[in-house]
Amino acid sequence: MEEKIGEVFKYFKEPKVAAIKIKKGSLEVGDTVRFKGENTDFEQGVKSMEIDGESVEIAESGDDVGIKVKERVRPNDEVIKV
Repeated sequence: MEEKIGEVFKYFKEPKVAAIKIKKGSLEVGDTVRFKGENTDFEQGVKSMEIDGESVEIAESGDDVGIKVKERVRPNDEVIKV
């Protein structure tokens, strides 16, 4: 079941990192997420995450987390756990 867990608030071109606000539930390394927006729609696995430069295994509701992405994402793109 797909569940929207947050949205992108910033994209860093180098090194292709999406900054995500987790708004509901949690996100763990190993999860698969889908990025969906007006010009965005792809899925990928979460290989690693960082909060304030520190590597983490899990991000909870309210956290701002950075993950490497394989394609460009845009602010307000939805982050959906699949």
